[in-house]
Amino acid sequence: MVSIFKRYIALLLIFIGIVFLWNTLFVYPLKIFVVFMHEVSHGLAAVATGGRIVEIQINPQQGGYALTQGGSRFLTLTAGYLGSLLWGGLILLLAARTHFDKVISILIGTGMVAISIGYGESTFTYLFGIGFGIALVAIGFYLPEAFNDWVLRIIGVTSCLYAILDIKSDVLDRSNLRSDARMLSEITGIPTEVWGVLWILIAIALTLWFLYLAGKTPVAQEETSAAENL
Repeated sequence: MVSIFKRYIALLLIFIGIVFLWNTLFVYPLKIFVVFMHEVSHGLAAVATGGRIVEIQINPQQGGYALTQGGSRFLTLTAGYLGSLLWGGLILLLAARTHFDKVISILIGTGMVAISIGYGESTFTYLFGIGFGIALVAIGFYLPEAFNDWVLRIIGVTSCLYAILDIKSDVLDRSNLRSDARMLSEITGIPTEVWGVLWILIAIALTLWFLYLAGKTPVAQEETSAAENL
């Protein structure tokens, strides 16, 4: 019970720290990472539904786009916000409930480098995607498991938090005519605000669920405890 309490306290401290440092250079690269995963999620949804990725671009203003051809436009548009949230939740859970943090860092970093080289169409996309990716690979290879664990938890919590705030800002910003919610409204006839509220509710629920699961006893420890009780 004490160890579970400590894990939830650690997650709470990460959350508070990220909120406190939200508008600083410390969190800025993490925000750009979430934007990167947002656009990658659009692309993967297009590929999964029979389309293809043409190019992916992000910019220093925390914006970007994924140019795709074919596939389900509805699922491709939906995948951005919720995709980056699910990536963040998955990273958080893998860090909290497995002991493969170094491998996970290397895989994420390698994927970012490959995507940036294969589909990046701007200098910033190349520099950030390759630079951030190489940094994660280096962390995975050369730094301890515990350090990788904290890095992945911070990335995971930031991804979940940013996804919620990103949905909120895009829905409230009526000048942004190319937001995912606005374009989804155009093809479904359902108001932008409805999509925004729905996504925010889903995002908050998933974030709380991910945090709950991340604070539970890791699977390896559960198996060890069960074996000791036999």
